[in-house]
Amino acid sequence: MAYPTLSSKTITYEQLAKTIDHSLLRPELTRTEVIQGCELAARYHVASVCVKPCHVRLASEILKGSDVAVGTVVGFPHGSSTTAVKVAEALQALEDGATELDMVINIGELRSGNDDFVREDIHAVVAAAKGHIVKVILENAYLTKEQIVRGCQLVEQAGAHFVKTSTGFAPSGATVEDVRLMRASVSPRVQVKAAGGIRTLEAILEIIDAGATRVGATATAAILDAFRARSNTSQ
Repeated sequence: MAYPTLSSKTITYEQLAKTIDHSLLRPELTRTEVIQGCELAARYHVASVCVKPCHVRLASEILKGSDVAVGTVVGFPHGSSTTAVKVAEALQALEDGATELDMVINIGELRSGNDDFVREDIHAVVAAAKGHIVKVILENAYLTKEQIVRGCQLVEQAGAHFVKTSTGFAPSGATVEDVRLMRASVSPRVQVKAAGGIRTLEAILEIIDAGATRVGATATAAILDAFRARSNTSQ
């Protein structure tokens, strides 16, 4: 199935909201802050929340009956867990109510050229997910352009649904240039998620025009409120 085509010139509020995965991954977040974040996500009708594994059950309870999916992370943030541990994380997350998984690629093995290992690591999580959405984080801050391209190709070969730029916890996050490169490196079957440093309406629209169809964000309310205000002004 081909990915959706979005443009900053024609995107609607509803479409923009459904590109956003509201990120609740900061290590210091309290239970109360996670609850508030899930309630915000439901209020703005975003695509999903992305919570830490320990909060999947909580998020699932809060968002039950809403149009917001519950996502979580696997092998986060460095990707260096063993494949067996990543699979166990994925299975636990699904049991707790997650329907989307953002896994981190084994960055060192990709940089080492160990493509078979990287592919099988991803495929094991995809298989454990049993059709649920799997987004694979490359963490571009540590990669060359060639490694980004090769990583994207391995993600597609392994059967995942998205390639993703960053965790948001590396020295740099998403760039327009990297999103364009990733979009060009996979077929229409695979979508691109951008994350890390996307905090304004202008930034998210530029990233969408570069080819991203999902965006990890913490400034969700500010972004969507700005879009609404701009739309009201132009009417």
